[in-house]
Amino acid sequence: MQEFDLIKKLVQEAEEDLAKAEGGNRAAGTRVRKKMQEIKAAAQAVRQRILESRDVGSAAPEPPKPPAQS
Repeated sequence: MQEFDLIKKLVQEAEEDLAKAEGGNRAAGTRVRKKMQEIKAAAQAVRQRILESRDVGSAAPEPPKPPAQS
């Protein structure tokens, strides 16, 4: 899944800046926060895609119910 691969790539890219941010580098902290927003958006795309694939599988119509007898 392309979106999941993107998440992994973004996490790897943020790793170095995270170490710098923990050392007190404010600019690196800003870059990490920006990457986290991108990761959040990519994660939402993965969630949406999973829901769509689930819904497609369950889109089969239900069989008709027999009429109620009085």
